[in-house]
Amino acid sequence: MRTMWPRRVAATLVLSGATVVLAAVGWVSRPIPAELLRAGLQPGTVLRDREGRVLRDARAIDGSRRRWVPLERMDPDLLAAFLAAEDRRFYRHHGVDLLAAARAARANLRARRIVSGGSTITMQLARILRPSPRTWLGKGAQLLWALRLERQLDKQTVLEQYLNRLPLGQGTNGVESAASLYFGATAAELSLGQAALLAGLARAPSADNPLVSLHRARVRRAYALGRLRAVGYASIEAGDRAAAEPLLARNGQPGFLAPHFTTRVLRELDRSEQAPPAGWRTSLDLALQEEVESEVGHTVETLADRGARQAAAVVLDNHSGEILAWVGSPDFWADTAGQVDMVQSPRQPGSALKPFLYALAFDRGFTAASILPDIARVYQTGTGPYRPRNYDRRYHGPVRAREALASSYNVPAVELASRLGVGALLNTLRLAGFASLGRNADHYGLGLSLGNGDVTLLELANGYRALANGGVWRPVTWRASDPDRAPEPGRRLASAKASALVLDILGDPAARIPGFGVETPLDFPFPAAVKTGTSRHFTDNWAVATTGRFTVAVWVGNFNGRPMDGVSGVSGAGPLLHRTVLATARRYAPGVLPTPSSTGAVPLAICRLSGMRAGPDCPAETEWFVPGTEPVRRCDWHVAGAVALPAEYAEWAAETEPAVPAGAPATAAAPRDTDRFQIVSPLDGDRYRVPPGADPRYATIALRAAGPGTPVERWYVDGTRFIGARWTLVPGTHRIRALGAGGQRAEISITVE
Repeated sequence: MRTMWPRRVAATLVLSGATVVLAAVGWVSRPIPAELLRAGLQPGTVLRDREGRVLRDARAIDGSRRRWVPLERMDPDLLAAFLAAEDRRFYRHHGVDLLAAARAARANLRARRIVSGGSTITMQLARILRPSPRTWLGKGAQLLWALRLERQLDKQTVLEQYLNRLPLGQGTNGVESAASLYFGATAAELSLGQAALLAGLARAPSADNPLVSLHRARVRRAYALGRLRAVGYASIEAGDRAAAEPLLARNGQPGFLAPHFTTRVLRELDRSEQAPPAGWRTSLDLALQEEVESEVGHTVETLADRGARQAAAVVLDNHSGEILAWVGSPDFWADTAGQVDMVQSPRQPGSALKPFLYALAFDRGFTAASILPDIARVYQTGTGPYRPRNYDRRYHGPVRAREALASSYNVPAVELASRLGVGALLNTLRLAGFASLGRNADHYGLGLSLGNGDVTLLELANGYRALANGGVWRPVTWRASDPDRAPEPGRRLASAKASALVLDILGDPAARIPGFGVETPLDFPFPAAVKTGTSRHFTDNWAVATTGRFTVAVWVGNFNGRPMDGVSGVSGAGPLLHRTVLATARRYAPGVLPTPSSTGAVPLAICRLSGMRAGPDCPAETEWFVPGTEPVRRCDWHVAGAVALPAEYAEWAAETEPAVPAGAPATAAAPRDTDRFQIVSPLDGDRYRVPPGADPRYATIALRAAGPGTPVERWYVDGTRFIGARWTLVPGTHRIRALGAGGQRAEISITVE
């Protein structure tokens, strides 16, 4: 009995195996369903703008998305390239290459998962016709279907079906639509290099196609050319000529619009496997897109002599998160680096991250009047001593948080990060959507407050959009939204009060004067919160503006990281931002940003120097405070016209030439002579121009004086008493006179065109 049991088991196994084999043979011998091979390509993915205008037909440029090309009409180089790269024994096997399968099985067993398919062209066709998972069971089903296809079809039919159905990236199916998309050609007229490129895309078309990565596409083309040489189809000389061909050959007009945007959308559709026949209506505004593309091109033309070769811009709708415009480079079709998309390529943003630091500070009890030390200081860090410096290489002594943020001083920002903790700042930035900041707080250190971590332009724009939305972050969308649909739930990165205060500071042109001067491209004829950023050595320029309705973010620099010739965020990205914001405002009303008063903040007169409640001898200024955070102490820095700074500023005061006494902030154009009473804003002889169509409420200039006799007791414009800190521009020539507290007088003349 004991000897019979193994025999019975063996017999059962043999019988079962034979039954499985016979069933498989019978199944393989069955005819292929006619409808399976009759089905042509599915309708293409058509991307339209928000108004329904076609941006991109992903199947073919000419709109013929069902073109089936007979094998005899395909270029011989194309056939050879696919056979060499994908299945060089195609005409010698019956659907399964046993040698390739053995190598793949060995690799899979070692990895304990499917890492190599050993797939023949027939097996790949089987997977296209009957998709199966990348598992052992799925691979077995694919193998059986390959045997069935080879038994029922001749080799030419298998190859024709494969080349007309194979996905080749960017939503294309088949060599005809891929040749049209990448080369503006047909499958009958390809060069050896073009044929090799298409053959190289077969393994990973979504990631390796030249509209996504020129480098990976070049590597895959080189692989296919190497296989062609190995099988003797191409000579070394022919292979070298093919390798020197441009990856993208364009004849005439580009095949589709908004290329970086639509490329990103198609990649997302590939990942989600969504491609309805009716296509997609995207959020993009084509008219705005074309205008922004023009501005990006103009920017690199004007800055070329200063070493700036690239620029990018993105525009978001604040309420819906819709992407209205997306320009990743000046020329998408440039073979050198046009497909690099700086809207989603991480780089260091410099000072553009500071508003999120100050939002955190305001939620932690700091106020816009809090005094921060802008003095020489060394911080001991894990990587050694860290000595931050300002952009102007000067220290400004005690500065209020409003002026420190608006003028983008570095030293106060580092001090603030030191007090709050880099970990807390990093957490706030991640809540604001900066997913690119993937390292820990120790890696970034205090330099994170100055933007030493890489982020993307899209992340930056959406972070500022969150501030405009009351401190709540929500994802962006590329699909046109239903205007009646409520916004998606978001996550809070800062309170509404802190966000409104940050926006108020970023929209305060007077607070920007000490750091940027009187005239900058950051001023707009409507409410806008604006910030710039410049990375070390002038490598990257950033500028962001958010209004009540939309957010614009721009970048200027070089893809290869080459520094520009002294191009800062104001001189480089600033003008591009200004023009892009105005272009957007012509199509979308800017609206009104949240204000401190709308969130319950209260105004209070404070001393401009100390940030305390203003005393009788103080230069007074109105500041906003969240109820309960108002300063209680009256300023004791000013007594009978004298200024007594705290001890921590004594060394700074001794080493610094007096700027403007009584705490009045120095302007970029303020004279060094402070022994006399004088008007420092505007300056004598200044000329101004009112932008066409500008709202008069925002076409204003600050009135400031400095020297003995400040604060100013009275201002006169053209002989008439003027009360206020900002005067609305009126065309003509005007005399402005200031009367100091001690009876001193100063007078200037300006012209407004």
